[in-house]
Amino acid sequence: MNNLVKENIKISLLSIRSHLLRTILTILIIAFGIMALVGILTAIDTIKYYLNDNFTMMGANTLTIRKRQMHMHMGNHSSNPKLYKSISYEDATNFKERYEFPSAVSIFIFASHTATVKYASVKSNPNIPVAGADENYLITSGNEIVKGRNFTPSEVYYGSNVVIVGSEIISTLFNNKNADAVDKIISIGAGKYKIIGVLKEKGSSIGFSSDKMCIISLNNVRQYFSKPDMSYSINITVNDPKNMEIAEGEAMSLFSVIRKVKPGSEISFDISKSDNLAKMLFENLKYLRLAATIIGLITLVGAAIGLMNIMLVSVKERTQEIGIRKAIGAKKRTIKRQFLIEAIVIAQLGGILGIFFGIIIGNSISLMIGSKFIIPWIWIISGVVLCFIVALISGIVPATKAANLDPIEALRYE
Repeated sequence: MNNLVKENIKISLLSIRSHLLRTILTILIIAFGIMALVGILTAIDTIKYYLNDNFTMMGANTLTIRKRQMHMHMGNHSSNPKLYKSISYEDATNFKERYEFPSAVSIFIFASHTATVKYASVKSNPNIPVAGADENYLITSGNEIVKGRNFTPSEVYYGSNVVIVGSEIISTLFNNKNADAVDKIISIGAGKYKIIGVLKEKGSSIGFSSDKMCIISLNNVRQYFSKPDMSYSINITVNDPKNMEIAEGEAMSLFSVIRKVKPGSEISFDISKSDNLAKMLFENLKYLRLAATIIGLITLVGAAIGLMNIMLVSVKERTQEIGIRKAIGAKKRTIKRQFLIEAIVIAQLGGILGIFFGIIIGNSISLMIGSKFIIPWIWIISGVVLCFIVALISGIVPATKAANLDPIEALRYE
């Protein structure tokens, strides 16, 4: 049995060689279908991994309370933007003191997104985000300190001129990522700040990078970056992710009490989960995956028709050869198997080529967005199985036709 399969593979490879151009075109059609399928699905997997990685940086167990965004109220003749009340420092600190659910609570505010930082004569571009935060911010934002230390509660309370910086700030100002910048004095805008800590490098997270961020103490922002109607944000990192719903409910009711929200009236703040956006994006990726599958399958239907065509032509061209083989005792089953194996060999060659290019295309997207290299085993196996199905569907009719040829008629065929 094994020798028979080997013999059939050898015959099918000889046949492929004798009709090389036609076979190459069929292989390329199959390869294109599989490449489209594996390539797009691999790209989607790398995007999914990237999103997951970036959103879990902040932790799937983090809630953020923010001022509700302005929206338009549509009237009969005009649309007036509805402005919501900012979250004051008093509101935020009141919440932090009174929220008793097992969690870490931090208050933060962005003082600027266009600050310039300076050390000696070296200056950064005016695109540095500066956040004011308390001692819990690092826990709730998913950041870690790689050198130095965090703020002390008294530094936050007194608004000390101390700063925790991202790794990119170090390489910009000190020309060296590993420079020992702790205790060095840098200028942020008009103020001078002592570096007390350096954040662990994280890379860009959906367009925002904490690597070039400066975190100063919350009360320092209130003293030196004060603007009218500043709105603070609150992060809540829940100890047990299973209790997220309860934690959110408690946060909602407590903050409604603090903000004096009357029952039935509109809420002027939003509570969002850190993984909400990720879930929404994953939902959209589902449709992209469906579209990719449909495109790939349509191409494979075309490939199946092409393969069936080449096999039918092959049967016609080899009628005499089939006649000779049948005359010397080849059984119907042997002839049928030979043509089926030929179709499988062509389809699998196309499949291997398609899978190879699909992985390269999918991972080139991964390279562009900074995700990790993925070998999509599930799509590789799917590609091989699909090619096998295509070969069976395309090969069964020509193989049956070849097996059913009358040996005498076949020998007479010119």
